[in-house]
Amino acid sequence: MTERRFTQDHEWVELSGDTATVGISNFAQDQLGDIVSIEFPEISSKFKQKEAMAIVDSVKASSDIYCPMDGTIIEINKNLQDHPELINKSPYDEGWMLKLKVSNISQFENLMTQQQYEKFVGEEKG
Repeated sequence: MTERRFTQDHEWVELSGDTATVGISNFAQDQLGDIVSIEFPEISSKFKQKEAMAIVDSVKASSDIYCPMDGTIIEINKNLQDHPELINKSPYDEGWMLKLKVSNISQFENLMTQQQYEKFVGEEKG
C-alpha cells in the first residue's frame, strides 16, 4: 500500500517512485464546504515546496493549494473541471488534484504521517 503524507496546509501526497499524487485532506474539504471550481497550473509548470500552485474555490472561500514537494506538474485530474464536488465526496480517491514528477524525494520524509496529521488537525480544532 502506498503511504500517504500530509502538509501543514492540508495537502496530502502519495508517492510512487518519483511521481507524487496530490490532493487536499478530508479535513480541508470539510472546512471549505462545497467546492465549486479549481484553477489548475499548466502541465510542465515547475514549483518549489510550499509555493502556491492551484486555487480551490468553494462556497465559503478561495484557498491556495501549495506544492508539497519540489517538482513539475505532469497531470491534472480533468474530471474535477466538470465535477469539482468529487473533492468533497472522495478527497483521497476520485478527488485527487494533480500529479508531480518530484525532483527532491527526501522532502517526503519531512511531511506528516497520517497519525501526526490527525494530531495536528485535532489541535487546530481546539
